[in-house]
Amino acid sequence: MQVVAGLSLSNMNPRVWLPDSPYYLPDLQAVMISYAGIHRTPQRRKNAMEIGVRQLLDIPKNVQIYLDNGAFSFLNRQEDGPVQEYEAFVAKAGLDWYPIPQDFIPTPQMSRAEQELCYQRTMQVNHDYSHDGFTPVVHVSPFLENYTQSILANELLAAKQNFALGGIVPNLLRSKKAVPYQEVIDSLRHTREAFKGKNLHVFGIGGTATLHLAALLEMDSADSSGWRNRAARGIVQLPGRGDRIVADLGKWRGREPDEREWKTIEDCQCPACRQFGLEGIKSSGSHGFCNRATHNLWILLKEVEWIDARIADGTYAEAYREHLQNSTYRRLVDAVVKIRFGTE
Repeated sequence: MQVVAGLSLSNMNPRVWLPDSPYYLPDLQAVMISYAGIHRTPQRRKNAMEIGVRQLLDIPKNVQIYLDNGAFSFLNRQEDGPVQEYEAFVAKAGLDWYPIPQDFIPTPQMSRAEQELCYQRTMQVNHDYSHDGFTPVVHVSPFLENYTQSILANELLAAKQNFALGGIVPNLLRSKKAVPYQEVIDSLRHTREAFKGKNLHVFGIGGTATLHLAALLEMDSADSSGWRNRAARGIVQLPGRGDRIVADLGKWRGREPDEREWKTIEDCQCPACRQFGLEGIKSSGSHGFCNRATHNLWILLKEVEWIDARIADGTYAEAYREHLQNSTYRRLVDAVVKIRFGTE
């Protein structure tokens, strides 16, 4: 499975994709930028359309560039998605993957009628953009089966190779009226089965534990901005474990590493930890942020490598029991392992 690293256009550091960067991560295969950030900086948008995003951001050819349509950001600002401007940008920016210009994201707090309207409006855009390389989007909601049935009934949409699934994060984070965890699993399984043989991207579940869910349920890629967001809060991720706070930035609180976990961080082989050690991870300012962010993304990449290797050699069902210590999602992973491998 591929980890797609979400970038921030307001601060591109650490430039983990550049071979001459002290934070270079050679295993990184894909990055994601948001159209919302592009749209709000007209000069950058103009430049990207003139020379391409790859040249503008200095991203090597071996790293794929994904685009987020910015629907969530525009919604939070109570703005309509700039559909025509997005379409024009996609035509000239030289992207590897891009979703439909606008989708309408249902949340658990919405009434059934409101969620149905989100389904209808998103499906209208899916149908309108059944041409070219636009990736259709479906959402976890009571209408997920309606989404997949409608897409498969459209010859042009059904022939597409790429699909995306959103709306998962509010349910995993247990927002008010979130659906039961089993329904989240069922939604992922249903979407994978509906689009069998296709490339399926899942939005926003790139954490050390949720990556296990995505990989076990045979998602092809998942994006994460958490590697940066956690770093900004003084938080690092550990292999097979939850978040740990390592830098006192004054306003964020969390669980600190125990003695064994500090040792794990001290022995970490990511570029940041090798060069700057514990003091680099614990420091404040941009230096500390870059160190923690690099560490976090390296951990995600290595976690997927660990998962994929053990699924491939048939040892995952036993090995994960000791490796995965995240209590929040452990029972979800247990349930998926039982489904996939028939274990108790």
